[in-house]
Formats: sequence, structure tokens, C-alpha cells
Amino acid sequence: MKNSLTLLALSSAIAVTLGTMSVYSSAEAAKGGKVKEKCYGVSKAGKNDCAAGPGTSCAGTSKVDYQGNAWTFKPRGKCEKISLPDQANGQRRHGSLEPLMRDPS
Repeated sequence: MKNSLTLLALSSAIAVTLGTMSVYSSAEAAKGGKVKEKCYGVSKAGKNDCAAGPGTSCAGTSKVDYQGNAWTFKPRGKCEKISLPDQANGQRRHGSLEPLMRDPS
């Protein structure tokens, strides 16, 4: 009886581990197998993944191109290197890992 309980506990632990690995693998596969991070100020109007400021619900709700408080997922380490058009006042735009105070909705 004791061996049966030990075997059952071990089997359960293995099942939980495999299930966790499967969920993680599925999440990574959905992101193209690469680690991604939130990148603010790089999406076109209506193409953000989430966080588009007050009065918006989430994905696809940014009102202007490169809205500073709207983010989209980008591969880790690429956000701040994305080439973007200059702002109307001539200042350079750049992606950021934090919300930006530019191009408001």
C-alpha cells in the first residue's frame, strides 16, 4: 500500500511538471519562441497590444501613430533600437520600456 501511494505521488508530481512545461512551451510558441517585452511608442494607430491610456480598453485602441503610452510586444533588446520617423517638431522618436509623454491620444 505504501509503495502504491509513493508511486501515485511521484506520478502526480511528474504530471504537474509536464503540464507546466507544456503551458510554458505553448506561450513561448505563441510569441514565436522568443522572449518578448513591452515596447512603448512604436505601434501604429490601432495596432498596439495594450495600454493605450485613459479612455481606452486595451489592444488595438491607440488613437495616433507611435502613441507614447501604448505598447506592443517586441523581441527582448530590440525596443530602443527600432527606427521610427521623427516627430513633427523634428525630435527623434524612439521605443521605450517605460511609457512616454509624447504623441498623446
